Amino acid sequence: MTDVTDTAPHEFWQELHPPGTFTGDGEFDSFYVATLEDGRQLRLPIRVLADGNHALASLIVNQAGFAVLDALAESLAEKIRPLRIDVVAGLPTLGLTLAAAVAQKLGHNRYVPLGTSRKFWYRDELSVALSSITTPTQEKRLYIDPRMLPLLSERRVALIDDVISSGASIVAALDLLKACDIEPVVIGAAMLQSERWRERLMAAGPQWAARTVGVFATPLLERNAAGRWQAPAA
Repeated sequence: MTDVTDTAPHEFWQELHPPGTFTGDGEFDSFYVATLEDGRQLRLPIRVLADGNHALASLIVNQAGFAVLDALAESLAEKIRPLRIDVVAGLPTLGLTLAAAVAQKLGHNRYVPLGTSRKFWYRDELSVALSSITTPTQEKRLYIDPRMLPLLSERRVALIDDVISSGASIVAALDLLKACDIEPVVIGAAMLQSERWRERLMAAGPQWAARTVGVFATPLLERNAAGRWQAPAA
């Protein structure tokens, strides 16, 4: 797919385009076009990985236009609504924006944010190590506020992040909730980035891959002989 116009960095994620706005041959230059189930399209910047021959489409949901965030939250809420969710829990940092919006779409009056900032009343046993593909060198811990546990205990919980890529953040959250005797009924995200997350979630428990839903999915891209980006051949 050839870019119709040059896109400035601050212009990504700001609007959803009508179905069929971008058509092409499955090859991409500076941006990837994700397609929602209703056909609307979203331009995503392509981030080149360290090897120079592979890349990923990127989504930073707290930089998205409000209309885009609203549409992503609405779509995800509709996917999980049949599961009769009692409470939404969100992962920091970017997942909190989406989790709050999804909770509102479900008609909830609050959600439960997990965090990486340790307040003095937090308990170390209610924390786990956390890593992220976007901040791989930062050593962080994921915490849950002990005061929030009654909101989650024996409830139907949806665990929400903005993007699931390697699966490391989601598995850390699952480990944290397991330590609190809480098992989510569903994992939700705006974007499922490649298929790398499946192996890690399957290792955490055979049920988790089947319980994971996304608004849209994007592949691991590879550079072709023409220097353009495409999904690997099946």
